[in-house]
Amino acid sequence: MKPSVWVRMDTWVRHLIPATATIFLLLITVVPTRLTVFADIAPMLPLMGVYYWAIYRPDLLPAWLAFAIGLLGDIVGGTPLGANALVLLLVQGTAAAQRRFFLGKSFTVTWWAFGLLAAGAIALNWLLVSVIVGRVVDPAPVLFEYLMTLCCFPLLTWVLARTQMAFLLDV
Repeated sequence: MKPSVWVRMDTWVRHLIPATATIFLLLITVVPTRLTVFADIAPMLPLMGVYYWAIYRPDLLPAWLAFAIGLLGDIVGGTPLGANALVLLLVQGTAAAQRRFFLGKSFTVTWWAFGLLAAGAIALNWLLVSVIVGRVVDPAPVLFEYLMTLCCFPLLTWVLARTQMAFLLDV
């Protein structure tokens, strides 16, 4: 028997949760604040979202969607077009390729691996922006951005895990 329209629509909406959550994280990152320097050191929340969903639900956040979210981040954030898109695409590909390794491992291992991957991703983003702009961008804010990203990872992972358990457990 074919599922009802409501059941199919419920499943479809639940499948949108990883993309919607990651876009929401992107929008939180680019929200203007009264702190002028916060934009330079704000944690890369979409990077955390892409990493999490690439490990735990790669079927719901494929590579093309990670690229599109990165492109949206470039447009909304005012960074050179393609910098964040390429970084998120590489993070999604790397995390999804190592998915079997991460499943069943402790949170500490996942956090440690995220720290390595985030360091490379943020350094690559800094390098791409410097090359595209044509001058070396100050690396000090990039270091603080990395530290903020690394420190926010446990809390955001907890929120994303609760979201997954609440909405995606049976999908």
